Amino acid sequence: MSTEPSTPSLLERILAYASLSIIAVALLSFFVTLIVGMNDRFAMAEGLWPFVYGFSLFGLPVGFVLLILLLILSQRRRRAEFRRENER
Repeated sequence: MSTEPSTPSLLERILAYASLSIIAVALLSFFVTLIVGMNDRFAMAEGLWPFVYGFSLFGLPVGFVLLILLLILSQRRRRAEFRRENER
């Protein structure tokens, strides 16, 4: 049995970085929306703020879906490697 850790594929790396960055930006935009909304409630209705608020609403679920997809792909890869090692 091999003790070397398997390396993630390029798709897994892209999903990991994408989900992490989308979740981080969504959380940051959520907190910025809260801070700006507490200071000036009417500023949230104009300019770039509706986009920032919308990203906080849609970014977090998209990031979690990407995270679940990453989990599924990594488990499939590990299961295939386990089966390949047991066939030897």
